[in-house]
Amino acid sequence: MEIELEGMTPEDLAALRRAVQLLEHPGLAARLTNMAGKPVELIGDVLPASAKHAITSATSKALELALKVALRTIQRTPPAGSGLLHRALATASGAAGGAFGLATLPIELPVSTIIMLRSIAEIARSEGEDLSDPESVLSCLQVFALGGPASSTDASESSYFVLRGMLAKSITEAARFIAERGVIEEGAPVLVRFVTLVASRFGVVVTQKVAAQALPVVGALGGAAVNYAFIQHFQETARGHFTVRRLERVYGKNVVRTRYERLAQDN
Repeated sequence: MEIELEGMTPEDLAALRRAVQLLEHPGLAARLTNMAGKPVELIGDVLPASAKHAITSATSKALELALKVALRTIQRTPPAGSGLLHRALATASGAAGGAFGLATLPIELPVSTIIMLRSIAEIARSEGEDLSDPESVLSCLQVFALGGPASSTDASESSYFVLRGMLAKSITEAARFIAERGVIEEGAPVLVRFVTLVASRFGVVVTQKVAAQALPVVGALGGAAVNYAFIQHFQETARGHFTVRRLERVYGKNVVRTRYERLAQDN
């Protein structure tokens, strides 16, 4: 039950302020730019069409597999030990991607995406999410869309809430479908629509990752570092997202959004 309050406790306000910093200034592109020595957006722009097609295909398939894993296993899986373990596993898969290049993406991306999803689910649980609820599980997948570049050009609107609004209907429909059927139906339009929306955002970040790994100066060790930054980025996005959702359950969505946007404008 939501409790509409005019104010927040100092602890919750500090948590919301941190969430704003994580969600409105995600910074993966900046991290990869520092690593690569040049803007990764520019590198991504000159990737050949065949590479971009491979990235798009691998991104969609990785998310489809992640969705299956999420709905079939995450609800029954006890909390994992540590986010550091997930980072270590993702770093190892990134080393392989950096060493062998784009050819390994159809294998490496699903592995790293599922590792990240496990980490995101752990963060969701720590913020009070009930992962027996399909809507909460889909919110874990939603993080892959929220972690993309900012899309809002209106200073009065936060990028985070704009993106949540874009995905809200799709998540509601997909959660209802899963709750009613109790099973995952291959190619169900409502699930395909959700995955497509997430993939359109996640693919931009994957392109940045691939572009950075493709540089000759990066290689295997750099590929591991890129994947470490990759998973850290989505862990931080998940922490911000599920902090906001936790606060919404306490204070109400309108109160939290008003406070959030005020803090976002001040930053």
